Amino acid sequence: MAFNMSLKKNPMPSQDPNVRNKNFLEVATGYTEDIAIDEAKRCLQCKNPKCMGGCPVHIHIPEFIAHVAEGRFEEAYNVISKSSSLPAVCGRVCPQESQCEGQCVRGIKGEPVGIGRLERFVADWHNANAKEAPNKPESNGHKVAIVGSGPAGLTCAGDLAKLGYEVTIFEALHLAGGVLVYGIPEFRLPKAIVQKEIDGLKALGVKVETNMVIGRTISIDELINEYGFEAVFVGSGAGLPKFMNIPGENLKGVYSANEFLTRVNLMKAYQPDSTTPIKISKNVAVVGGGNVAMDAARCAKRLGAENVYIVYRRGMEELPARHEEVEHAEEEGIIFKVLTNPISISGDETGTVSAMKCVEMTLGEPDASGRRRPVVKENSEFDLEVDCVIMSLGTSPNPLIKATTPGLDTESWGGIIVNEAAATSKEGVYAGGDAVTGAATVILAMGAGKTAAQGIDEYIKSKK
Repeated sequence: MAFNMSLKKNPMPSQDPNVRNKNFLEVATGYTEDIAIDEAKRCLQCKNPKCMGGCPVHIHIPEFIAHVAEGRFEEAYNVISKSSSLPAVCGRVCPQESQCEGQCVRGIKGEPVGIGRLERFVADWHNANAKEAPNKPESNGHKVAIVGSGPAGLTCAGDLAKLGYEVTIFEALHLAGGVLVYGIPEFRLPKAIVQKEIDGLKALGVKVETNMVIGRTISIDELINEYGFEAVFVGSGAGLPKFMNIPGENLKGVYSANEFLTRVNLMKAYQPDSTTPIKISKNVAVVGGGNVAMDAARCAKRLGAENVYIVYRRGMEELPARHEEVEHAEEEGIIFKVLTNPISISGDETGTVSAMKCVEMTLGEPDASGRRRPVVKENSEFDLEVDCVIMSLGTSPNPLIKATTPGLDTESWGGIIVNEAAATSKEGVYAGGDAVTGAATVILAMGAGKTAAQGIDEYIKSKK
């Protein structure tokens, strides 16, 4: 096979920015077969593939890419699916630039191989062309409960189902998928793709029970003592939003990013016939600089806002969001007001947001996180005219699981404490993902789900 020695990866085809910022269709349209083969030929098939060391779920990257280079797309999918339960999801939302692609040797003198784009292509090709459902493994007679159907729960469920476990997922909302359906917008991750991945797990025998709030509907102790589950995995995420505690946060028109994105993504509040319509604002401020802030800002733009501001207290270089998401937001007309921090929100006579008072910031010495600490610039107050404010300041785990599960140890900020096998302080109970780490990435949650599945398998086998 002739290698493609181009220093640049094949560009990702996508919608025009001035078209896509008015619709919720997927921004990136994906590689064609020819582009995928050409990109795959940029992989040097290293004998010591550093890219694999950057993958939290340890996909055998050179092997799947070699199959793509030869046009054997289903074989490539089979390689990926040995390690990942959600390849179509990962190919879209993983921060490849800091993981697999960040380790690629092609990135030393040029751009790394487009590993994420190839993974997406392979998964989409499989979903479009595969005719047979996966074979359901023979049951080993053991039952495991999964709390939460986000990426950690889905991965843990998939790995256990492949080992023959009878797995039931309990999801609090009316639709499975967790953050994949309520948090990540349609234009980044189409919900039909998430449903396709979940349908694949159901074909393996995984049961999904929705509208089940564990800790209210059923407790974890009841799952074990009354329902006969031999182990429980808690992947309930981090859905409790944080606020700044500044004056005016209780005014109408102030949202947490969690609520705003849930209403838009899960409840489709932007559709004309929505039963829970969301206000179409003219000027929107999104406070924060992470991927969730970018998602909220880009959604607000698509809902019809004239001006959408990202208000962030550090500079552009310090934005924690993926570079690609920042780039897409800029292309779509999002206005970045960096080195800016809100100090209060004011409202009109109806109690609705009318402005946000801000101060300018400068960067001082590094703080405990290693980033330069923002310092208020004297006499720099100004008003930003807005009628909607979205707080995107991170989230923490909901305390419900802790409050209703005696013997479950947690950190002071709410994260469940686990050991290297993902076991908690309570026998038979495992945990992973954002419920343990706080808000993090989809792929790290998936890695935690894989670790927990292995730990649960070893735990149940040890009881025989």
